[in-house]
Amino acid sequence: MFRRLQTAGCTLLLGLALLVPANADGPGKQFKRVADAPTFTSPDGKVRLEQYVRDMGDDGLLFQFWTFDPSHKHAVLLNAGETTDQAGYQAGFRFSPDSQWLVRMQKIGSGTHTLYLYKRNGDRFAPATAKALGDAAWDFFFTQPAATGVRHDPDDPYSLDHMRVGLIKGLEDNYAWLGQHWPDNRYLVLGLSFDIQGEETPFPWVEDWRCLYDLTTGTFSVPESFAEHNQNARKTPDPARK
Repeated sequence: MFRRLQTAGCTLLLGLALLVPANADGPGKQFKRVADAPTFTSPDGKVRLEQYVRDMGDDGLLFQFWTFDPSHKHAVLLNAGETTDQAGYQAGFRFSPDSQWLVRMQKIGSGTHTLYLYKRNGDRFAPATAKALGDAAWDFFFTQPAATGVRHDPDDPYSLDHMRVGLIKGLEDNYAWLGQHWPDNRYLVLGLSFDIQGEETPFPWVEDWRCLYDLTTGTFSVPESFAEHNQNARKTPDPARK
């Protein structure tokens, strides 16, 4: 089961990143452009995102995610201070249609994924939440009825097996396929999953349990329209299993 240590030092670094995004000429010589990683460009064409990697030997790979202006002169590092535990894999990215928000979809271990959210300020993006958006989504989940009976360690954000938070498709057209009439560029729809692999005493788990994140208020909710889906997303063990 994957574990990720959260230290006071990492918290301090994230807090500083919220205030001042790393701004430099670009990746140093120790980081190489990831050849097979796509370039992500904001809908307004003013921000381009590239991925770079450094081989850290026994510690694995460390990825950096840089944004540039169209001239490729002004570089801003999105994930300053992160370790190989947090950025040991390539990431996927989605811009909001108005180019003001950026979601990073990050693998952090075997079967474990989280999300990071960034907000635009001028020509740069900076972290928009005090912790990973995926971690905040799990905090919200554990306050909901769907978490009843789920055994987890409140001090370990990854105490369950294969914890995954994903961005549900549809951000580019405001989730039209869900049949909603939400304000443009207002919400993110997240899907949460984990399993009970290896548990001696089974308990409920979820597969694609959904919630809504409000970009304006910074809060989570579960719309009534998600009720049926979430009821089916909550799984219970076979009573015959011992």
